[in-house]
Amino acid sequence: MGVAGCGKSTLGARLAEALGQPFAEGDDLHSPESRAKMAAGIPLEDADRWPWLDRVGEALSRHEGIIACSALKRAYRDRIRARAGGPVVFVHLSVPEQEITTRLKARRGHYFDPALQASQHVILEPLETDEQGFGLDASRSVEEVLCRVLERLAQGLTDFPTTSSTA
Repeated sequence: MGVAGCGKSTLGARLAEALGQPFAEGDDLHSPESRAKMAAGIPLEDADRWPWLDRVGEALSRHEGIIACSALKRAYRDRIRARAGGPVVFVHLSVPEQEITTRLKARRGHYFDPALQASQHVILEPLETDEQGFGLDASRSVEEVLCRVLERLAQGLTDFPTTSSTA
């Protein structure tokens, strides 16, 4: 989880590969209308997100493995967990805003307008102590971040389910 450009998709795919789990891109679960709004630089509202969050949770309930998803607010994560019907571990990836800006400007072929970055930072709510998961600095190399996630999971710092997670 985290703001656009923090590395969710890259890490999620690598984590799924390392754990022998399937990977799903949460962005693919957005409606065409939501994609069009984001491409036009219009921030999504909660009403736009609820059906998407339901689809993310339902994918997890079908044991689709690791899903990259922003999950910016506690209420969003709660909705995902409720739809998943089982444990969900969130890995909150943090990257300094300047680096996010650089990453988003370099990204090609994605509908997310980099101008929306600020709106994501405004609503971002870090994981709370009662939520299953942990946060990591994702400004390091993908390999370093992946190793850190795998270490945290192996150390039992969270009860990692074998069938569903969100990165």
